[in-house]
This record gives sequence, structure tokens and C-alpha cells, in this order.
Amino acid sequence: MAYQTFRQEYLQIPVVTRAYTTACVLTTAAVQLELITPFQLYFNPGLILRNYQVWRLITNFLFFGPVGFNFLFNMIFLYRYCRMLEEGSFRGRTADFVFMFLFGGLLMTIFGTFASLVFLGQAFTIMLVYVWSQRNPNVRMNFFGLLNFQAPFLPWVLMGFSLLLGNSIIVDLLGIAVGHVYFFLEDVFPNQPGGGRWLRTPTIIKMLFDTPEEDANYNPLPEERPGGFAWGDGQHFGG
Repeated sequence: MAYQTFRQEYLQIPVVTRAYTTACVLTTAAVQLELITPFQLYFNPGLILRNYQVWRLITNFLFFGPVGFNFLFNMIFLYRYCRMLEEGSFRGRTADFVFMFLFGGLLMTIFGTFASLVFLGQAFTIMLVYVWSQRNPNVRMNFFGLLNFQAPFLPWVLMGFSLLLGNSIIVDLLGIAVGHVYFFLEDVFPNQPGGGRWLRTPTIIKMLFDTPEEDANYNPLPEERPGGFAWGDGQHFGG
């Protein structure tokens, strides 16, 4: 019975969020079980080009470190904001959501090549948070019951929290920068005088991911009401 309930809930998660979070959890589990090591996953342009280890282009986005606070923290935010985007402003636009993943991943990979960054999953999470926060500017957030602020400040609050934990803020800044580039090109520039749409989802991606039918019984998580965890009380959870 519990398995059936879990399976039903799991299949309720939209496809892109389900695929990405599952890949992250399975990758971390494989490392914990010592089936693979982080050295087989990290981003290394030399190994990609010379030894054709192309999987590193993907796996460096899937590993957030060993199971612990940092991993759980990132998984909560990744799942929550990825799902709210997919069920909110990207509802019925799976191909466009996948294209955002590819666009963001490409920019981060280019930057990571020059900045010697080896894992980019946290930057990717911050990018998702940034795009969501810009598209929901009026949502009020609560951070651990201590801070109240509007959604657009959330990425910066997270960066400050990361700094307090002793982490480098370079990865967070990268996520904010890439998120801003995407948001500007997709939401701001097309609406400016003389502006236009530079980001267009390729037809092949639309053919692969966009489906005309939608499950009438599907119950989405409203994007404008994050809800959920205690760290984000009613209006949101910060972390």
C-alpha cells in the first residue's frame, strides 16, 4: 500500500523535475555505495576532449556532495523550485523548459571551463531559483522565521547563507548571472522597444517533449504559492 502511494505521488511529479531530481539522488546514492567516485563525475575539459569522457558534461550537474545537510538543502531547493517552474510558467511548455536547462547548462559549462569549477549543480539550482523569483516578484518569503522579504531577494539571501556556511560564493554568483541572462533574453528584452525574441526552442526539442494532451486529474503545485517546508512558512521556504 505504501509503495503504491509512493509510486502514485512520484508519478505526479512533472517529467523534467522527476528526471533531474531522480538522477541527482541516484548519482549520490551510487557514490555513497562506492559504486562510483566523484573523480569519475567532475567537470574536466581535458578528459572530455582528450579521453572522450563526455558524460562529465552531465554528471557534474548531478552530484552535490555526500549525503548530509548540504545535499538535503540543495535537493529541497532543486525539487521545489524546479517543480514550481515546471507547473507554473512552463506549464504545458516542457520543450521550452528543457531548452532552458540546455541553455543554462551550456553557459555554465563555458564559464566553468575558464573558472576551474568542477561541480555545477548548485549553480544550476540557483539559476532555477532566480528565474522563479523574478517571475513571482510579489511573493513574500520567510527565511527560517528570521527574515521577511520579497521573492527577488531570495537568490541573494541564499548566497549569503552559503557564505555563512563557509562555501565559495562563485558558484552562487554564476547561477544568478546565468539566471539573469535567461530571464532578460526570455522575459525582458522581447518586450522592450526594438527588442525581439532571441531564445527560440529548436523544433526537434518541441517534437520530442511537447505533447498536446494533459492529464485532467493532474494536480499541480501552484507556482505563486510555494508553501511547504517550515523554512519558508506559508509563502515560502528559504534555505
